Amino acid sequence: MRRILLDTDTAGDDTIAIMMALKAKDAVLEGITINCGNVDFDQHVKNALYTIQVAGKSGKVPVYPGARNPLLRTFRTVEEVHGNDGMGNSNFPLARQRAESKHAVDAIVETINSNPGEIDFVEIAPMTNLALAIKKDPGIVKKIRRFYFMGGANQYLGNTTPAAEFNIWVDPDAAKIVMESGLHPTMLGWEICMRHGILGPGEIADIEKIGTTESKFFLAVNRQVRRYMKQEYKQDGIVCTDSLTMAVVLNPRVATETRQRFVEVDNTYGPSRGATIVDELGILKKKPNTKVVYSASGVLFRKMLLTMLNGGLV
Repeated sequence: MRRILLDTDTAGDDTIAIMMALKAKDAVLEGITINCGNVDFDQHVKNALYTIQVAGKSGKVPVYPGARNPLLRTFRTVEEVHGNDGMGNSNFPLARQRAESKHAVDAIVETINSNPGEIDFVEIAPMTNLALAIKKDPGIVKKIRRFYFMGGANQYLGNTTPAAEFNIWVDPDAAKIVMESGLHPTMLGWEICMRHGILGPGEIADIEKIGTTESKFFLAVNRQVRRYMKQEYKQDGIVCTDSLTMAVVLNPRVATETRQRFVEVDNTYGPSRGATIVDELGILKKKPNTKVVYSASGVLFRKMLLTMLNGGLV
């Protein structure tokens, strides 16, 4: 049984990644840690708690609030992408469950130290919490079983600046700490999500026909994302960045091509701040530190997603 600790800035597709982890056949979600990112921080916490309730797991998965701000600089939230509540302006009621009083950084350190070699850490938010945990106890690096993150881009335009993807852009200083820590992550970049993680109008129509609690929730939390995609990308669809990442975590066959590469984060104060530099040709002569996903199976991902939205286990 896989054991997952998930760090999230809960909005839109983050919730679907959480739900997939909660409905996995051979994985258990040990806890959720909350990082600054998509929308107001307290809303992230509420969204995570409500998602757990929708999945029928209230009280079974602890939620730990963490870093409210990046390490060094300010950032901007993206309500225009996810809605003011981060959930497609659904304005769901408060969940019955409440967040834990323990800080996310302490929860990360304690969970990993108590379960050495057993925890898969999944990052679908900026990396502030994880960077602070590593700074607090560098020994956790060798105790994490596997580390996956959705973030960055490989030889591709960013989605927040011309160079940077949002998760890395929010806190590149934290991302640099993590990438230089000795962890050997699997990186799922923005470009992979745009190529293999978009649901088109026909697929969305099929989801509308399902009629389950899960499918209705999916459509609600992603309605603003769909509007944003039409407006900004001139494309009618829903991009599923975090749920595609979770699909790779739960079923490695979803990642159809990976390559070992050296990846560096640019945290300088210029136009390329937040860029992930993938040394494709080995020019830097540095040992690869990342398993970069180069291609994914959209077919397998959609099968897993639809199974979950139909009420099944993935």
